[in-house]
Amino acid sequence: MPSGIHQLCMKVPIETTWNFISDMDNWAPLVPGYLSHKILNEKQSIWKLKGESGLIQKTVTLRIDIEEWREPNSVTFNLTGISENVVGKGYFKAKEVDTITTEMTGHLSIAAKGVMAPMINSILKSIVPKTTKGLTESVAKRMTARQPMPAFK
Repeated sequence: MPSGIHQLCMKVPIETTWNFISDMDNWAPLVPGYLSHKILNEKQSIWKLKGESGLIQKTVTLRIDIEEWREPNSVTFNLTGISENVVGKGYFKAKEVDTITTEMTGHLSIAAKGVMAPMINSILKSIVPKTTKGLTESVAKRMTARQPMPAFK
């Protein structure tokens, strides 16, 4: 299954990280290719993404099912293609380094099924790691931008 993992440290307390990743409305718009999303309930949403590979562009609709919210460390999810025959899973994990620093890891795995799976999966092998890195870095950037500036003494 094509997958990607990206890890980084940020000057954000773990509580801030949890407050951000525990709300899909915060990070869904940060997914590369994001077009829209709709929250169905606390654990389910529908996302529309535009994928590109060279000259090929495709709009994909996915159902995201939250598998587990584990405060303050992780959110894990599964994804199922609605418009395409794909399945996958992913997570955000946070680890407190110190009171103002959090190590965050983003992971995403996606695989096509069906007759076209071998061709599509070969394309996904290069796209999924870039998407994972882009999403993880965008989430970190958004969280650090929301941090208050330290007061000068």
